[in-house]
Amino acid sequence: MASLDDTDVNVLHRNASSTGSSNEKERIIVEEEEYTLEKPDISRPFPREPDEMVETHQLTIRAVFVGCCLGAVVGASNIYLGLKTGFTFGPQLFGAIFGFAIIKPLSKALPESGIIGRLFGGPFGPKENCTVQSAATAAGGIGILFVSAVPALYRLNLLSELPKSDIGKLIALTACASFFGVFFVIPLRKYYIVKQKLTFPTPAATAVTIRALHNSRTGAVAARKKSLALMWSFVVAFCFKVVSGYAPGLLFDWHIGWTLYRIGFTSIIGLDNYGWWIEFTPAFFGAGMLSGLNASWSFLGGSVLAWGIIAPSLIGNKLAVGVSVSDEFPLVSYNALSFDDPSDFTTAPSPRYWLLWPGILMMLVYSFTDLGMNSGFIITALRNLKFNANPREWFRDTPSADEEDEDESPVEDRVPTLWWTLGLAASTIMCCAILATMFNMNVGEAILSLILGFAFSFIGVQSAGTTDVNPVTAVAKASQLVFGGISKGAGLAIAPAQTVNLTAGIIAAGSAAQSTDMTGDLKTGYLLRAKPRNQFVAQLCGAIVAMFLNVGLFILFTTASRCILVPDVDTHCPYGAPSVSAWVAVAVAVTSPKLPIPSSSGFTAIGLAIFTFISVVAKHLWVPKKYWQYIPNWNAVGLAFVAPQIPFSIAMAIGSTFNYFWAKRNPKGFDMYMFAVAAGMLAGEGLGGVLQALLAIAKVDGSREH
Repeated sequence: MASLDDTDVNVLHRNASSTGSSNEKERIIVEEEEYTLEKPDISRPFPREPDEMVETHQLTIRAVFVGCCLGAVVGASNIYLGLKTGFTFGPQLFGAIFGFAIIKPLSKALPESGIIGRLFGGPFGPKENCTVQSAATAAGGIGILFVSAVPALYRLNLLSELPKSDIGKLIALTACASFFGVFFVIPLRKYYIVKQKLTFPTPAATAVTIRALHNSRTGAVAARKKSLALMWSFVVAFCFKVVSGYAPGLLFDWHIGWTLYRIGFTSIIGLDNYGWWIEFTPAFFGAGMLSGLNASWSFLGGSVLAWGIIAPSLIGNKLAVGVSVSDEFPLVSYNALSFDDPSDFTTAPSPRYWLLWPGILMMLVYSFTDLGMNSGFIITALRNLKFNANPREWFRDTPSADEEDEDESPVEDRVPTLWWTLGLAASTIMCCAILATMFNMNVGEAILSLILGFAFSFIGVQSAGTTDVNPVTAVAKASQLVFGGISKGAGLAIAPAQTVNLTAGIIAAGSAAQSTDMTGDLKTGYLLRAKPRNQFVAQLCGAIVAMFLNVGLFILFTTASRCILVPDVDTHCPYGAPSVSAWVAVAVAVTSPKLPIPSSSGFTAIGLAIFTFISVVAKHLWVPKKYWQYIPNWNAVGLAFVAPQIPFSIAMAIGSTFNYFWAKRNPKGFDMYMFAVAAGMLAGEGLGGVLQALLAIAKVDGSREH
């Protein structure tokens, strides 16, 4: 997943409210305020400012409506990007900046009287802005399921042939993961935000940004600059994506190997066969800007290792095979993941299938090891945890007179315990009923999947709160191992076992991902002194939108590109869907009588996993933190093994390098515009991909022969 690391966020904090005033006195004030915002105390709510406005209405229809709309844009972009390479980006800062750019002018232009005025007019402050980004995050979330486990059900023929025939099942399944994840966020807030005071880099950066945007002296100029940069980058990327669909090879894909082959350099065709071409993609250029040098170049390094060294060696030593896709030209596909003869999984695999297992194991080992090295204080905290044996106290809100209460939010602003406990109980009953009636899971299996989701949420929140990386999708594959053992013990046939395996993974991964995102939102609200109960309501509204939005987008993309569900139907599929392939492979492996893993691939996976473990442990124990940027991100390396999408790793590496020199040469411009430009490119190409899908359904897209 593409996300900001600590270094990127610290840079983003700096000069958050730069204006460039010509008046010397105002310039000094601005510089002083910039210095104040550079290193704020993010362990507790920001201090109140003398001229801070009093917000009587933090939860408004306009905030929820605009937030859900912005979340829909991010959700559409994330499904597009996720189907491309498995990368997604968070909507927090996008919702904060764009929400300000939309509502602030409306709040001033519209009168406070009349229906429209009462809905969209009136003062707009930072706490209401926090509501916007909370709704945006909830509405733009949960889409990770539709670029991973849900399509895997179709690839294994476990649901209907077309997703539109399963719309009821898909909505119900999404509701299970979404609402269960939202309701158990509240105890996570108290533990990780109030007691442990985790950093949460991106949510903290969002709080700093919102605070700067609403600063009465410097915010207006900064907001206008950021908004214009975001808008223009969004429009340019959107238009480029749509137009490039009608000019492939000219504006979008440059197949250098194919071109050189046509002019006589016949041996160079291997570049094209192994996926080495250039794709002008604003989204992944922007993803590289946000991910930083370490993650982006680790991704590219993984591509070089997997598809520049290992894959050709496998073919040369006949440990893997390719499939010819043309009788006229020597074009070969090395990306097959399904085989007619089951023995081919181990005796004649494709390079992509062979590389899948080292990639998956590296990602799992990296995520668990990194979490373990960062989790020492969790064990200490659990040892010191006091348990109240009085059941009546479990449903009683913390009294304001409690000396041990560290929560600085007023009691009347917090989410009542009865709200989330009853909601959690109702969502649990709903999940059990849906999973039993629609997916043939018994109550025990359903409850186990929910418990795993709850456990994985601790892993996700811990990691996101300290490193800003959410490893839930990789870690949640552990649920597949658990249910693989359960299905074998129960003697289930292959198809029912795979259905239970993937369905349980969807619940565990989806609820954990949702709760991790929502906890980050509550961190933003805690810093801005927003009311948690208002954020909670906004999150519920966004979750309802996400439930229908993501199902609709999934149907749209799979209708336009059938190859997402049946990868062999189109050798030129625009979507690599690496996360889907990983979920399919694990489901097949853990439910098979014998693991269908080539021995050479298995030994390589074990060796690389051991090396990953040693590398992460050594980094934390013996390498000074200032040198961590030079140690590869093995999660990104593993993703390169799983995703044969080399053009995207190249684009990300170029984007991060551009960012590095931009920050060096013009730090003020970088701090002012970097995120806005990157987010605009990500959202612009993503929404352009949605329009391309609509054009494909209408049969007027650029892939049609005229």
